[in-house]
Amino acid sequence: MATLANILNWCDQTLKTAEFKDYAPNGLQIEGKPEIKKIMCAVTASLDAIEACIQQKADVLLVHHGYFWKGEAAAITGMRGQRIKKLIQHDISLIAYHLPLDAHPEYGNNASIAELLNLTQLEALDPTEKHPIGNIGYLEQPLSIEAFQQLLAQKFQRDIVHLPATSQTIQKVGFCTGAAQDFITKAAAQQCDAYLSGEVSERTFYEAKELGVHYFACGHHATEQFGVQRLGQALAQQFDLEYSYYELENPI
Repeated sequence: MATLANILNWCDQTLKTAEFKDYAPNGLQIEGKPEIKKIMCAVTASLDAIEACIQQKADVLLVHHGYFWKGEAAAITGMRGQRIKKLIQHDISLIAYHLPLDAHPEYGNNASIAELLNLTQLEALDPTEKHPIGNIGYLEQPLSIEAFQQLLAQKFQRDIVHLPATSQTIQKVGFCTGAAQDFITKAAAQQCDAYLSGEVSERTFYEAKELGVHYFACGHHATEQFGVQRLGQALAQQFDLEYSYYELENPI
């Protein structure tokens, strides 16, 4: 039988979590039972995900967005308190990996996006980073703006927000999942034709136009639904665990 300690050790070594500075603790956030038979994955440790975990009698909830973010109040009360209470009452461990899961070259969110869009010749969006959390990839052939937006809409199954620039075709694409809209400046510095992330800010409209980089907002949840599934499936195979994924379609 798999143990919580062995699962955490494998994840920490595989994702190189000690080499990241992050906004929340990576790894074990709530400790449950020591022996693990079933793991459930979700993008975010929402109440819905926790209740699904309880219903399916999973021992671990593995997520991308966990708890204890920098700047949050320290008191475990209100909405977060109710979530944590349920996890503790049912002896369920909460494991969360944030930036390490964005950056991992096999299981990561960005690696998943590259495969989804068939982007090749991957490079670091920021060459100064030891483990880049953003990447650059190339389409096999240039696409029109409309064709690229249609490709994104098809792959992510949602409407895509496009903030225009002047170029008429796209081939060199910068990308970083989630709320990384401000990395458009890095994409401009690397002379990308387009940059995509999850969310969008009011200022991004002007940045896209003035920096000359088309911006595509594909959804925070939509761009970060892949990494946790890949990691969960890898754990299931490595430790012979039951595995499930909980999807609560978040339009943001």
